[in-house]
Amino acid sequence: MKQFFIYSESEEFPEENVRALEKAMEGFVPSDIPLAVEFIFTDEEEIRRLNREQRQVDKVTDVLSFPALDGIKGKPLKKSEHPFDEDEEGHLFIGSVAVCVRRAHEQAEEYGHSYNHELHYLLVHGIMHCLGYDHETDEERAEMREKEEEILGKLGITR
Repeated sequence: MKQFFIYSESEEFPEENVRALEKAMEGFVPSDIPLAVEFIFTDEEEIRRLNREQRQVDKVTDVLSFPALDGIKGKPLKKSEHPFDEDEEGHLFIGSVAVCVRRAHEQAEEYGHSYNHELHYLLVHGIMHCLGYDHETDEERAEMREKEEEILGKLGITR
């Protein structure tokens, strides 16, 4: 049974990329319920508005995550512990990830890799935030980067 679902209705991240990332996420988090995350692709104005309203930071950013669950980092996810967090499909909704398409294009050029590479990195980074990982300290940053690289490596995307 499939254990990870991505909701995305954008041409920015084609269906084959969605399926590949879902497969790469399989088994990453032990769970007795399928997990789901939503991807949103937006422009600079909208990401700035979200950043200002949600984080009180009035500037354009590349990616924002909106985790739906607290205190889940590194823990198995059990349906019985989240009885009110199931979506209409019967999946445990872990959150939403918003990406600024223009910033992703700019960063791909700036870092000298493809837009596809940058987009995968930003989306995986966002998923990690939805799973409770963060990068406030050097230790947290190293742990999060290790998890990101594990998933990106399954997709054949390396630095």
